[in-house]
Amino acid sequence: MTDTHIPLKRTPLRDVHAAAGGKMVPFGGWDMPVQYTGIIEEHRCVRSAVGLFDISHMGEFEVRGTGALAAVQTITTNDASTLAVGQVQYSLLCYPDGGIVDDLTLYRLADDHYMLTVNASNIDKDWAWVSGHGKGADWTNVSAETGLLAVQGPKAEALVQRLADRDVTRVLYYHFAQGAVGGVPCLISRTGYTGEDGFELYAPAAQIERLWHALMDAGKRDGIQPIGLGARDTLRLEMKFALYGNDIDETTNPLEAGLGWVVKPAKGDFIGRAAIEAMRAAGVTRKLAGFEMTERAVARQGYRLLKDGAPVGVVTSGSFSPSLERCIGMGYVRADLAPVGTELDVDIRGQAHRARVAKTPFVPSHAKKT
Repeated sequence: MTDTHIPLKRTPLRDVHAAAGGKMVPFGGWDMPVQYTGIIEEHRCVRSAVGLFDISHMGEFEVRGTGALAAVQTITTNDASTLAVGQVQYSLLCYPDGGIVDDLTLYRLADDHYMLTVNASNIDKDWAWVSGHGKGADWTNVSAETGLLAVQGPKAEALVQRLADRDVTRVLYYHFAQGAVGGVPCLISRTGYTGEDGFELYAPAAQIERLWHALMDAGKRDGIQPIGLGARDTLRLEMKFALYGNDIDETTNPLEAGLGWVVKPAKGDFIGRAAIEAMRAAGVTRKLAGFEMTERAVARQGYRLLKDGAPVGVVTSGSFSPSLERCIGMGYVRADLAPVGTELDVDIRGQAHRARVAKTPFVPSHAKKT
């Protein structure tokens, strides 16, 4: 019998995580830390102080040439022509039927030079998609040589500033600057997946361990902790940030997912435009809504959402919220049941548990937007 086991991929920091007590688990084909001291403690550290995440498993593609903008415009839903050099944009790749290939951040590095950051589990799929459909430009997959750390929390800016060779306080939300942090050359991006202020630091993979230790050492006075995937998930859920594979995938249309704001049909044609606009004209029949449980029961992905005992949707993400100290989630529900305050039930192992559609984000964003 042939051994079909595929070894897990590792970031350059895999052994650092293990040595720090990280509980390693498979995630999207990668060996990653799910937690160190505990999800709740790590979550609260990011909300109150500063946390450090290894997200080097994410993928990065660069595209260059006079046709770079046209290629990006063809494959992404947002309008990349509005980006100035030094600016970042959230966007989507879509299939012709409007389903989502992936969500991403797009960086304009120079006049004819862009970078797309994509989800780790989708790197191979996305690379085939962008290189196959983004014609007329020079594409390079730089994922393997690129390391990426996220420094998030109210003390993140001061920490990075102490180590940086430039004034990072001047870097605006969804903008970036080139510089060095802890002596390591970085693209310093004011972005994140937590709802807190902070940065994502792109650096050569060969130097990412040096950057990690510089931040951990300098952050001791701030109470810095390494943060695993578990707290990354609860932090993003409190912000109702979509997770690919849970809340969005090839079966979901951006309009259903509440991502119509990154779909810009006025820019001209792009893959998926016709299907998305057809749904806009017809009206969506389901919407991705946030909800909170009225009792201490966790709604997990795949659980049915009920109204008066009848199925009306499905849970896509759910967890205990360390900030609110109650259980929250999100899921697709019939569009008429999406308004805030609607009472629903979650079918948890055959028992109906009461939930209520909630205002989102569940907690205020503290990302520095001005």
